[in-house]
Amino acid sequence: MRRMLSCRFLQAAGLVGLLLAVHLTVRAQEETATGLGNAVCPDAELLGPKLITDLCWSCLFPLRIAGAPIGGGPVPRGASDRALCACPDARGIPSPGVVIGMWEPARIVELVRVPGCLPALGGARLDLGRVRTLGTPGQAEYDGSDKAFYNYHYYAFPVLVMLDLFFPDRCNVDHLTDFDLLYLSELDPTWNNDELAFFTNPEAAFVANPVAQAACLLDAAAATTAQQPLDELFWCAGAWGGLYPFTGRTPTLNGRPSEMSLASVRVLAALHRRGLARQTVGDAALCNAPLAPMLPKTQYRLSQFYPLPEANSNHVIGESELRWGMWRNIPGVGEDHLYLIWRWHDCCLTWL
Repeated sequence: MRRMLSCRFLQAAGLVGLLLAVHLTVRAQEETATGLGNAVCPDAELLGPKLITDLCWSCLFPLRIAGAPIGGGPVPRGASDRALCACPDARGIPSPGVVIGMWEPARIVELVRVPGCLPALGGARLDLGRVRTLGTPGQAEYDGSDKAFYNYHYYAFPVLVMLDLFFPDRCNVDHLTDFDLLYLSELDPTWNNDELAFFTNPEAAFVANPVAQAACLLDAAAATTAQQPLDELFWCAGAWGGLYPFTGRTPTLNGRPSEMSLASVRVLAALHRRGLARQTVGDAALCNAPLAPMLPKTQYRLSQFYPLPEANSNHVIGESELRWGMWRNIPGVGEDHLYLIWRWHDCCLTWL
């Protein structure tokens, strides 16, 4: 009898233990989904109130119509200063119009440590990689021996088109009208392999010397003091370092915002080289956006959206982080970054 009671007690204790283990497992999974999951793949809260509060709306200006500026702000070197223009219509007949120009928030680049992590989409996860494509912030030994590596995702983000704000259909040269995911670095074998990437940008061999790299000091000075990077020094990214190679391995000699800005610019340079990004600045872009295999640096400006937004300003390519955001990093939970890409857009708005 005593032995039977002992067996039943052990069975009951085992059942309670099993139920307790199941409860703790479910609780741990829930905490992971709401807590640790967000730390591993955070939600940048892009599609929410922050789209209004954390976006630099004043950076849209100046808006130039027929050469007359509306509002104050920087204009890139090489922007069209014409008042009138003409573009061929569907029948090839020139149609007259006026030139408009503005800073357009057009793209988003997010840089993440975990493959398949999508902070711009609420922290969603895609099964796109394992240990081989994991990112690392590097050790920052300040001797060039270690490098950071982040995966990136490239989005179309035509805010003015989506909100129908003074952006005519005629000027939407890439015909993108929605928030769309365009490119995933996890599927690009050149992004984490410097040798393989060399075959897409062989000119890197001609600028891989001390004299060419020393010339980047001029680009850094022009970008930081005058906010006008030098397109002639195509291999430079100003104070952020060298633009080549077009990979995700960036030196850890600067602060994290500078490293992530350099990675974002390498994304733009690689997409220009492949014909996936076009020139939108200057007289040549009034009717159609031509291909630009070399990155037009003056065409772009960047603003950090996550983790600490540039809500009242943005910065040019190569501008020292001491001016705009050396502090824009949160260790641990804020080491993934999301940048809004602004581009100057010259367009011939035809009357017919």
